[in-house]
Amino acid sequence: MATFEDFMKLDIRVGEIVKVEFFDKAKKPAYKLWVDFGDEIGIKKSSAQITECYEKEDLIGRQVLGVVNFPPKQIADFISEVLILGTYSKQGVVLIQPEQPVEKGDKLG
Repeated sequence: MATFEDFMKLDIRVGEIVKVEFFDKAKKPAYKLWVDFGDEIGIKKSSAQITECYEKEDLIGRQVLGVVNFPPKQIADFISEVLILGTYSKQGVVLIQPEQPVEKGDKLG
């Protein structure tokens, strides 16, 4: 079992997707995302297997939640710097996002 202290080690922030490209070299269909987490953290890159539920053009400007304090992970020729959160649902991966627009960089707490 994870403890509350384990959960509090995660730095989960709100970011806004500012750029999307199809990730040709990924083993499973994925997008390369550039997500703006505000002035303190800046723009970070992520690889996300969300192609079943989202078109590239629908992602620009969307707010998402991401773990910003995991170490970078190399996926093919791309360095993923944050983990964007979503649910594994029957229709594919569905992004987790705030119910209302909030400030970039706001922390889940």
